[in-house]
Amino acid sequence: MGSVAAIESKRNISSTLFIYILREALFAFFISFLFFFFIFFVNQILLMAKEVLTKHVPFNQVALLILFSLPTVIAMSAPFASLVGTLMTVGRLTSDNEILVMLSSGLSYKNVFLPAITVGIIVSVLSFVTNDVLLPAGTVQFNKLWRRILVSTPALEMEANSVKRFKDTVIVTGNVTGNAIDNVLILDRTSDGERRIIMATNAELKDGGKEGLSLDLNSAFVQSSKEVIREDYDYAQTGFLKYWVSNDDIIQAVSSVSPREMSSRDVRTAIKKKNDDLAVRVNERKVKVSIQAMSYENILRAGPGMESWSRKTSSFAGFQREINTLTSIENDRSLLLYIIEYYKKFSLPFGAFFFVFLAVPLGLMAKKSGQTVGFIFGNIIAVLYWSLLFIGQSLGLRAGAPPFWSMWLPNILSLTIGVILAVIRVRR
Repeated sequence: MGSVAAIESKRNISSTLFIYILREALFAFFISFLFFFFIFFVNQILLMAKEVLTKHVPFNQVALLILFSLPTVIAMSAPFASLVGTLMTVGRLTSDNEILVMLSSGLSYKNVFLPAITVGIIVSVLSFVTNDVLLPAGTVQFNKLWRRILVSTPALEMEANSVKRFKDTVIVTGNVTGNAIDNVLILDRTSDGERRIIMATNAELKDGGKEGLSLDLNSAFVQSSKEVIREDYDYAQTGFLKYWVSNDDIIQAVSSVSPREMSSRDVRTAIKKKNDDLAVRVNERKVKVSIQAMSYENILRAGPGMESWSRKTSSFAGFQREINTLTSIENDRSLLLYIIEYYKKFSLPFGAFFFVFLAVPLGLMAKKSGQTVGFIFGNIIAVLYWSLLFIGQSLGLRAGAPPFWSMWLPNILSLTIGVILAVIRVRR
């Protein structure tokens, strides 16, 4: 009877213990969340606030910019807070021998895993909602406010050693001191559709109010050329030139939204559209490749005796160019970026759930100072996870690695290692 009762008790889950561990885990998560929130907040938000404050943007507008940027910080902080919080909780329970007392009472490790998994699920869902709903909404409001700020303070767009792209204009700047800019390069199009290059040794940035942004260029060189006949060009040199960038061009430059700032549904729709456009462009290029291949084949079949034989080398070079262009089109970097960001929108938030399976076995190994050890190991794992995520994204964009594995491999590794450690721990 005694052995049967012990077996039955091992099968049961203690609701009191579940609530106790759940409360401990949520409290540790909250503390860890404040830690990561502060780090990401300082790194991404305060630096931006400092930049706009130096341009004399009103403080209330800076505060709103920070508010609209908070969903990004929350979405990044929550998964890592779940990892560290779970490690701290289980580590403390282990080092204080509470896990040992629990096992001695006939209860199983389920009483530790279930509260931790519950926290992981809650954090993952909330993190996903923040990333998929609040982040796009915050981005829309952020862009609206930023456009209003730029209209009133266009000088915000000019930074040192940067490339700024507007509607039909690209401005490359050197060092910036106050409103003075060194080594300015401007690429744009004239009203007649000609390509134009403007170079100046230095320029003074002025706020043109409703007109936009004004650049007073000193020692300027201007060259314009036809779109079709590049050999037909004009050039001029002047000691002073005033160049304008309209508010409409400035606003359009900040209106675009990256896939990271879109909802998963919008990203999926954009991917479908990009795939359809890509299929059309690939088919068009394949036709050109076929035409070029047939032309080259006809030259080879005609043989050296024909006049077309002299065009053999140029025809083959044209065929190679078409092949290279087709390969470049098929490896659409823009589409790849959207696909990677789509998988990342799920892998990062739900990393909180996968972290549980790694954090609990590691926390059970703590001997002394479980909370401190859990906090230290949690931060180390967070850095490793973020590094793997960054490496995976780089490999996906540059080396053509499968986007799914690029973004989900860190989670799969966490789950695999955690399950192995858990099996080893339970069998002891």
